[in-house]
Amino acid sequence: MHVRPFAQSPLRFVLSTALLLIAGFAALALASSPAQAAKSNGGVVPEGPDRATVKIKPLGLKNHRATIMSKVTIKGSIKPFRNKQRVSVYLYKDGKRFDVRKVKVHKAGRNYGSFRTSIYTRDGLRYGVRAKYWGKKGNNPVGRDSTEHKSWKVRYVGLAKDQCGRVVAGFRKALNRLALVPDNGRCFNGKMERAVLAYRKLNDMSRNSRASKSIVKRVFNGKGGYHVRRPGLGNHMEAPLSKQVMVFSKGRKPYAIFPIASGAPATPTILGTYSFYWKDPGYNSLGMYYSSYFIRGYATHGYQSVPNYPASHGCLRTFISDQPRIYRITRIGMPVYTFGNAFRGRVEPYKVKVSGGDLGPDLGATGGLDPTSFN
Repeated sequence: MHVRPFAQSPLRFVLSTALLLIAGFAALALASSPAQAAKSNGGVVPEGPDRATVKIKPLGLKNHRATIMSKVTIKGSIKPFRNKQRVSVYLYKDGKRFDVRKVKVHKAGRNYGSFRTSIYTRDGLRYGVRAKYWGKKGNNPVGRDSTEHKSWKVRYVGLAKDQCGRVVAGFRKALNRLALVPDNGRCFNGKMERAVLAYRKLNDMSRNSRASKSIVKRVFNGKGGYHVRRPGLGNHMEAPLSKQVMVFSKGRKPYAIFPIASGAPATPTILGTYSFYWKDPGYNSLGMYYSSYFIRGYATHGYQSVPNYPASHGCLRTFISDQPRIYRITRIGMPVYTFGNAFRGRVEPYKVKVSGGDLGPDLGATGGLDPTSFN
């Protein structure tokens, strides 16, 4: 019988493998031992940074919506708390970041802190926020953490005459940015009504002074402003008759827009480029108020009747309350440009099929019609 030496025996291979496994487990146990780790590191036990946890919550929402011009508070917390902690808060509007704030963290509990910031929803369709803590090095280190993106929509509301408040004040400022000249204040007054009427005329909407929800939304977001037709005239006045408004502009930038009533079909407003040559303060015998003449008997003036359609004897009628400011704006020599077709578009009481989406062509000095009288 042949006997295999122990060195070549399978038993020796099994025993050797078992010994290696035992030695490996022992080494792991020693490495995980704080005492052993401290001995190998000069008596200091190495530790990783504490894990940070950051949370945020928008307050002041209803069904994930914030009313225009309302305040939304971003409340947040962070754990663990450290002195002089700051959290970066990123704010978004319509998908684009518009602000980053470094917000200080205050101690709120045994081992956590709180922070807050706030914004006003002044325009836009959707807002969003997220927060990020960048960590802390040195003694008592803390790791990084960031929150998920929180978002909410903007809710717009219609406004009524004599209504007051923050939304009205914000709407007034938005009208001013479009050069629609409402007065200062927080209430929906007559001047604001006329500004809404001018806006509706500019955008081929029904000609009234109702600030509906869609109007409020468009105005807050800067939609529907006037595009100057003749910027090369410098500081000038132009009247797109298809819109039934007059616009004062410095180059390409309009700064005052007013609703008007131009000449009726039998007595249309003269078209072309002129300049103011004479100013007559107060009332005259025809009931014209603070008149500024730009050619012959054609003028811009206040009048007791300013309907939402062409109705004058050729002049540009304005509301009595608007005319003193218009009179102050006009200067002798200021260019005047009248153009377009006053009888196309959504003009009462005339029925047309074309909505009048553009300003219309310059039809010459009389717009294809011969004026028979002037006022």
